[in-house]
Amino acid sequence: MNSRNGLIFALLSAATFGVSGPFAKSLIESGWSPGGAVFARVAGGALVMMAIAVATQWPRLRQVSANTRTVLLYGVFAISGVQLCFFNAVQHLSVGVALLLEYLAPIIVIGWVWITKGARPSVQTLLGAAVAMIGAAVVIDVFGSAEISAVGVAWGLAAAACLAVYFVISERADGDLHPVVLAASGLTVSAVVIGALGLVGVLPLQFSASNAVVADHSVNVWLPVVVLVLVSTVIAYLTGIAAITLLGPTIGSLVALTEVLCAVLAAWILVGESVTALQAVGGAAIIAGLVLARLGQVAPNQIPADPMTNVMAEE
Repeated sequence: MNSRNGLIFALLSAATFGVSGPFAKSLIESGWSPGGAVFARVAGGALVMMAIAVATQWPRLRQVSANTRTVLLYGVFAISGVQLCFFNAVQHLSVGVALLLEYLAPIIVIGWVWITKGARPSVQTLLGAAVAMIGAAVVIDVFGSAEISAVGVAWGLAAAACLAVYFVISERADGDLHPVVLAASGLTVSAVVIGALGLVGVLPLQFSASNAVVADHSVNVWLPVVVLVLVSTVIAYLTGIAAITLLGPTIGSLVALTEVLCAVLAAWILVGESVTALQAVGGAAIIAGLVLARLGQVAPNQIPADPMTNVMAEE
């Protein structure tokens, strides 16, 4: 029963995270800046998640003061950095391609651990990394048969780098923070950082009251904002937490890879995007490589797979 419920939560989390890209892109195309879209998401998510944390985890909120550095790094890199880079990437690339590039983060972590700790990965992990890298080369079309934005690729790889930083942070923070407290405090830090950068003019925070286009329909701009906050942040976080609790980090992170499929389908339905057949093959190779690398890890609790379900201290 727990496994079945955990699977349901994991799939729901992947689906709700997966729609963030298309709805964010609809905002950007209606006149919002990537920074504005990120700020709306994290500020709204912070308010709701902090209310949930106060109501359900009040005694554990003191954990934040004892782990200030971890919370700050989490808010700056795992939330602000990943989302700003990803939302900038979808300005220049399809949602699916941007997300596949972001998912190279576990491969970056494998290399980082190997270089800094001398922990040589298994043959299975190295093979998986090689397959994923070949898939990435196909996705970004290194042979030049399709038009791919170099700027978009750079932003996608920057998102992967920020996500890799989070994986390293989460390993060190394991068990020190309750997952709901970490999510709420990290979102709050992210909202403050992005808001401050906007106020000093470093990060453009542009908003627009113009209607957004979703699934070929003109909708009030508040619809994608509400979806980003309540669905792609609050529901996605909470179901992701439940999934990891019931399934454990290894199985939970593998199921979370379905976010790529959910994102591609959502982008096709909501904003009319699709990937080429060759890019689909490359995407399948990335996912297969990540699964192979993940299963080949000696310490399966080190590298979770989803950029947003990674709010759990149990990871």
